[in-house]
Amino acid sequence: MDEDERYKADQARLAEAEGERVRQEVEEAAADPAAQAEWIRQSNLTYGGLAASGLVMVQPFLTETSLDLSALVCVIAFAVSIPLLAALLVLNRQEEFRHRTTSSVPVTIAKALAQAAAFVGITAGFWHMSIGAGIVFLVMGCIAVGVHSSGYVQLEYDSRFRSNFRPRKPRP
Repeated sequence: MDEDERYKADQARLAEAEGERVRQEVEEAAADPAAQAEWIRQSNLTYGGLAASGLVMVQPFLTETSLDLSALVCVIAFAVSIPLLAALLVLNRQEEFRHRTTSSVPVTIAKALAQAAAFVGITAGFWHMSIGAGIVFLVMGCIAVGVHSSGYVQLEYDSRFRSNFRPRKPRP
């Protein structure tokens, strides 16, 4: 084995070890009750905000007899998302009561579907008002996901940050 092949093999082992370390850290974080409680709080904020946005966006279309394509997409998207978001809000209360989050596959699918449908509904609502506004919202929404993801990863992979949320033993 020449030097170049050894270097590549060493790099592959290092990458594999780093991947395993990250996987273990993610599993530990997911099992942390304080982290789960924070996820529930953040989900409540997200689901409530999206449901409220949906009600506001759909309101002008309630009295219309016919809808153009963007208005129809907006209404249908929120017809999908609002009931799911309401169900997820109620489920979050149960998760909060039980001090743990569910790992149910249908719930995971409902979360993704509800949020995606709300995003489509808001985009279509802005599109209905102005194509430019719809495009701007779509682009800025994608940028916002990147900003949130970047900040989240930075915070969550800093072990000093996570240790601040470990449950403290009550003082006697």
